[in-house]
Amino acid sequence: MEASTAQYVLECGTEDCENNCQFYCNHCHRELCEQCKDEHQKSPDTKSHEVVPFLQHKRLLPVDKCKLHPTRNADILCNECNIPLCSKCTTMEEHFGHKFVDMEDIDAEKLAFCLEEISKIQEYFLPTSKELKTKTDEDGKEVKKTMDGIRNSIKAEAKSLKDLVDKVTSDNLEQANTIEKSLLKVLKQQEKTYDDYNKYLEKLLKEFHDYLPLSNFKVLLSAKFENSKIQSIPETTQPVPPVFTAGQFTYDDVSKLLGKIGVPNIKPDKRKIKLMATSLTQLKPTGKEMKQDKEKSDVKQTLSLSSSVTKVRKYTVPGVDSVYHISLDKSGRFWASDESGNLVQIDLQGNQLQKIQTSGGHQGYHTVTQDGDLIYTDRKNKVINRIKQDNTITEFLKPGDWEPISILSSHINGDILVGMRKDGEAKVTRYNKTGKEIQNIQRNNKGQGLYRNPHYITENINGDICTSDYNKHAVVVVNKSGQHRFSYTGWGSGFSPCGICTDLLGHILVCDGYFLMHNTVYILDPDGRFLSLLLTPQQGIKVPCCLCVDGENNLHVGQYNTNTVTVYKYLQ
Repeated sequence: MEASTAQYVLECGTEDCENNCQFYCNHCHRELCEQCKDEHQKSPDTKSHEVVPFLQHKRLLPVDKCKLHPTRNADILCNECNIPLCSKCTTMEEHFGHKFVDMEDIDAEKLAFCLEEISKIQEYFLPTSKELKTKTDEDGKEVKKTMDGIRNSIKAEAKSLKDLVDKVTSDNLEQANTIEKSLLKVLKQQEKTYDDYNKYLEKLLKEFHDYLPLSNFKVLLSAKFENSKIQSIPETTQPVPPVFTAGQFTYDDVSKLLGKIGVPNIKPDKRKIKLMATSLTQLKPTGKEMKQDKEKSDVKQTLSLSSSVTKVRKYTVPGVDSVYHISLDKSGRFWASDESGNLVQIDLQGNQLQKIQTSGGHQGYHTVTQDGDLIYTDRKNKVINRIKQDNTITEFLKPGDWEPISILSSHINGDILVGMRKDGEAKVTRYNKTGKEIQNIQRNNKGQGLYRNPHYITENINGDICTSDYNKHAVVVVNKSGQHRFSYTGWGSGFSPCGICTDLLGHILVCDGYFLMHNTVYILDPDGRFLSLLLTPQQGIKVPCCLCVDGENNLHVGQYNTNTVTVYKYLQ
């Protein structure tokens, strides 16, 4: 057994008893087992003695004689002077009015503290530290496994590039051979042309030589040379040899082709340390709050981002041309709107329940409150209306001269968040449930405007307000106090965010398809770090405009130019 955890086992102090000690008599200063303890408390001579569990016992202190009264034991402590005394010393003038404590009580208090600290070390700190050490060993193995995978990937990339280099080299050599054959064929034809011409000249030369002797003079006089004109020398073209242009590349170019190892710019998570039992007891909620927190915690612990996205189902929204925004109520019914101001409510089977005409368009201009009512913005009249569950429409609030374009009912506290604009400026205003203005979010700490056109708005589980602003080509995120946290501007150019929502894990999901460019759905972590392209055209997505997550953690995606909503499963 390790020295740090070894414990000395005491035996019962009763003569001829070999049982282990569990109790202690503070009067007799004797160790007792359970059986001897019962007998000790039944005996007439000892039944008045104080018998306690051994860990609560008062130790038999060493005999220390009083320095002023040598015949007496120093068994009390002066709190003021912090020196041991006997009972007679308490009557002395220098200790008049002082407080005194029994030395046994002090010893018991100190002993209890030591035992408690020993218990903490043995039962929590030491096991937890050893567990964390084990986790570091496991992390080391995981790092090695990861690096082995990276090394294999590096070799595979190099082999892939080498195969491509060999293929390109082979193709280039084959092309060079083909060009060479073609040029040589042309030159061979030109060579034959000159061979034929040379034969013609030699024949003509012989004919003229035959006219020269005097014996052929009569033949010369009768010769007619009209048909003996020398033919022109044939013209040929000089072949143009090919030129080899060497490739222009650097170490960085090759490095880009082969990939590189990068360390993510992510703050390492602290190792999770389990709470001590006492802390857990103090922090434990009660009642309804505890039940709700437990349910949410259980769901979070079982959920994670899936490696693939699965299409679950589709449904149509009658009465709209496109689906630019979706609001989901607690009963599972939906409100959906298009760019023409048609606002339609449907049930779970896709049946139209009601339809109204609004001045809204391609914005997130409606939301369902905690009470189940729908509130929506009327940009034309600069008011916000409420549709109660009995289908009556009333005016909820007026934001003054500002034009309300987007709205959200907080799932955390029921506050109403409204994106507005006026005269080239924009802001997000928070109202309470009754419509009282309580916060304006417009500028960062440098006085610069945060928004230009906050046309979709959502709230994350940490209270962050996430706004999709297509004029700024950014997702703008502030905390619940209105302080700017970050702005996400996509990767590449032309980021055009529209519909936006969050989920139970704090992910931020946003559509990038407003100008018919990228047609994707991004997923970010709560701090704005890009995680993945959740949906792309390769998965059949076309111009996504809006999205929301339902109670079963399914993602509903509405698109331009169709009244069909597609539902995906992306968490596992």
